[in-house]
Amino acid sequence: MVPHHKAIFLDRDGVINHDPGDYTKSVTEFKVLPTVMNALDALQSEGYKLILITNQGGIAKGLYTHEDVHLIHAHFTKICASQGIEITDIFYSPHHPDFGESLTRKPGGLMIEKACAKHRISPSESWMIGDKQRDIDAGEAAGVAGVLIPVNGDLIDFVPKLLHSPNQAQPS
Repeated sequence: MVPHHKAIFLDRDGVINHDPGDYTKSVTEFKVLPTVMNALDALQSEGYKLILITNQGGIAKGLYTHEDVHLIHAHFTKICASQGIEITDIFYSPHHPDFGESLTRKPGGLMIEKACAKHRISPSESWMIGDKQRDIDAGEAAGVAGVLIPVNGDLIDFVPKLLHSPNQAQPS
């Protein structure tokens, strides 16, 4: 099958929710950044699938569990659904390099590659948005152009660049 969908791949902590500087370990610590819902709505309106791609190395460190991550993600998808926004999928890597290597962890592109295969996404029509270079590197490893934003930045500020830049041309 030929891929025919386009997607916005989003890092979680620092892009979607406030990154406190360490780990977001529970739903009570998960605070959606102010412009995220407007940005996601605008991107979805342009036909992009919305997919979270997140490292959750705190699991390997024993700081929180898979269940904690699932509860946070269920909470986020519920908030989105209440605004008419569909999160197509969420991929996370529970690994941390202090406890072993994993091909799923960013900057590796495996989570993005899996998402592209599962949802028939065209990498050349998609974007990876992250607040760290490893997010951008993960996108590039999977053939997806990246947009680096400030940690806890206003996602809405980058929507015009995404909608008006030719894909695979790095927005400045």
